[in-house]
This record gives sequence, structure tokens and C-alpha cells, in this order.
Amino acid sequence: MDLAIDRDAWTSAGDALLDDAIALRRAIHMEPELGLDLPKTTAKVLKALEGLPLEIRQGPSTTGVLAILRGGGNGRTVLLRGDMDALPLTEDTGLDFSSRTQGAMHACGHDTHVAMLAGAARALCARRDTLAGTVMFMFQPGEEGHHGARHMLNDGLIDPIPDAAFALHISPNMPTGVFASRTGPLLASSDKLRIRVVGSGGHASMPHDALDPIPVACEIVTALQAFVTRGISVFDPAVITIARIEGGTTDNIIPEDARLWGTLRTLSERTRATAHEGIRRIAEHIALAHGATAEVTIEGGFPVTVCDGRAVDLAERTAKTLYGEGAWITMQNPMMGAEDFSYILQKAPGAMAFLGAAPTGVGGDFRSCCALHSNRMTLDETVMARGIAMHCAFAEAVLAGEMAL
Repeated sequence: MDLAIDRDAWTSAGDALLDDAIALRRAIHMEPELGLDLPKTTAKVLKALEGLPLEIRQGPSTTGVLAILRGGGNGRTVLLRGDMDALPLTEDTGLDFSSRTQGAMHACGHDTHVAMLAGAARALCARRDTLAGTVMFMFQPGEEGHHGARHMLNDGLIDPIPDAAFALHISPNMPTGVFASRTGPLLASSDKLRIRVVGSGGHASMPHDALDPIPVACEIVTALQAFVTRGISVFDPAVITIARIEGGTTDNIIPEDARLWGTLRTLSERTRATAHEGIRRIAEHIALAHGATAEVTIEGGFPVTVCDGRAVDLAERTAKTLYGEGAWITMQNPMMGAEDFSYILQKAPGAMAFLGAAPTGVGGDFRSCCALHSNRMTLDETVMARGIAMHCAFAEAVLAGEMAL
């Protein structure tokens, strides 16, 4: 259980850097930016890293930043990641530092991820000579569906590929200050579905002279639900949700086409492939059975986020060493949300862990807090001290050889 880490140094550093982390988090929160191009956020990150002994890399595809700290030895390399982008919704929290940008809000905690990572960079730089290798700090835009991690990889910024990788994700629906993860699938893949059913239009009073695409589209929706329960193993599940149906212009005209929008989420690439094939087959053949046609488009999203057991074990040991036995929860089940840190975990063994940040005043009722992606989501900023310490201690442990590779 004992780790070769300086527990007191990291917990003290987290506490000492908390005020700076809160100030940076609030500055980012007030000026949220969307997508891959985040000039204001990137400028704040670079300002926070100013004067530190870091090699800064940026690429052509995004405003992401990779900051590299080369320690006293030439050993392993560990990557720590924080995502930077916000979500397209209007904030309704009433906070003094609420978003000043209409239609954009940090509702997924990415502002805290950046602040914790910047704090960890400062703390690790202060102890540079004690590190037996290299630390990469990955400040990544475009996590909210824009594949920012993939772009940074394709730009060649993350070279060499690290020996291990770690990320934290804040959660208002967990006990404050507790870390949680699991070995294997942690988060799902996420693909977008688009199905256009093409018939032929006509008068609503004479459907026999037309080919109504709407009942065909409805039949496809119900058949897809049956496919999930009867065509995919419950032990390697999928979730198909058709969230939008559109067709027609008024009540007495049969339209030419009907359109379906939805998502597919899976916990393995095998089930993902099975579902892709099944969705196409079902939509096309049901349409054909009615004399219509179906055009199916599946837009590939993030892969499954798979945590390496060695990294999860190290994260658990690190959390307990820093903050005691109660600081860790092993999750029994994955979540069906998606994360583009999955691209990093396809290249390097690593893990993502959640950090509980239920806002003050809720007592033990953290499950009732406004969730991630809510425009009323708030959190307890003081947990960032633990996040800073966790980043630092995990990096030190990897570089000290505490994770078998």
C-alpha cells in the first residue's frame, strides 16, 4: 500500500495553491468558449504557466497547449490532462462569476479541470529536481464533441507517447472530495445516427396514392428498440435513443420523407460494430418492405473510454495514501456518457477518475444536485486542492516506478 510519494508535500501544495486555482477557474468560467478555438482560455492558461520551466507546444488544428516538464532523470513520461471548452447553454446559477457570454457556460467542470492542472504544473515544477522523468500537461480544447484529443495527437504534439496517462473529471453528484473509477470500460462510445426515410408525398385523404414515410419511420424506431433487447448481449450492452423525429409541413399533406436523429452508445468496439450493422439493416429493410428507401448515416464519435487496471490500482493507492481509505470508491458499473480522453487511452495505459464536488449546503444529498450539463450546475471549489495533489502524486508515483509497465 505504501507509495514512494511525498504525501505531505503534495497535500500541502494543493492547499497552498487553492486560492490561485479558484481565481483561475472563475476567470475561465466568466469567459467560456466553445469548440477547438479557445483564444481567451488558452491565453489564461499560458499566463498561469508563465515563468515555469516548461517547454510549450501548440499545433495548427486547435488552440490546445502541451506543456512539458523535464525532471531530473531521463526515465518515464506521464501525461496529465485537463479539458478547456464549455457547453452551448445559458447559465442560470446566480453566481457572482457567472458566464458573461450568452449561450455558453462551463457546465461540465472543465474550468476546474484547467485550474487543477495548472496548479499541478506549478507544484511539480517547484520539485522538478526530484522527478525521475518527464511530465506532460495536456490542456485540451474541443472535448464536447469536437475530438480535441484526436486533433492534438494528429498534430504530433504528444510525442513521444507517454508511458502512462491520467485525467480527472469533476462530479457534483458524488460525495465531496472522493475519487472514483474502475478497471475496464468507464465511459461509452458515442455515435450520431441520421436516418432519412424516403417515400412519396400526396393528399392525406388518399394515402393509397402516396407512400407515407411517417409510419415507416415509426416502425424503424420500435424495431431498433427490439434490436437492442434481442440482438445485443445484456452483458455487453448498447443504448440507442431516437431523440428527434421530423416530417411533414401540415396536417393534410403526406410528406415525401421523414427524418430521425439519435445516438448510439456502447461499451465495446465489438458491440459498436454489431450495432452499426444492425441499424443499417433494420432501417433499410423495413423501408424496403413498405416500398420506401432509407438513407442511414452514422457519424462516428468518441471511442469507449477504457481504463487500464494498473493505472486504476495506482490511482486508488494514491488517493488513499493522500487522504485515507474513504477517499476512494471503486465503481461497480460504467457510465454511458462519453469522453475523448479515450483517444489518449487507446495510445497509452492510463485512467480517468471522477472527483466528487457536491456543492456546500446539500449535506449527504449529493444525488439531488444539479448534474453535469445542467445550466444550474454548481460545485464545491475547495475540492480542487485534492485534485492538484492527486495529479502531482500520481505523476510522481508513475515516474518512481510504482506502476508496472
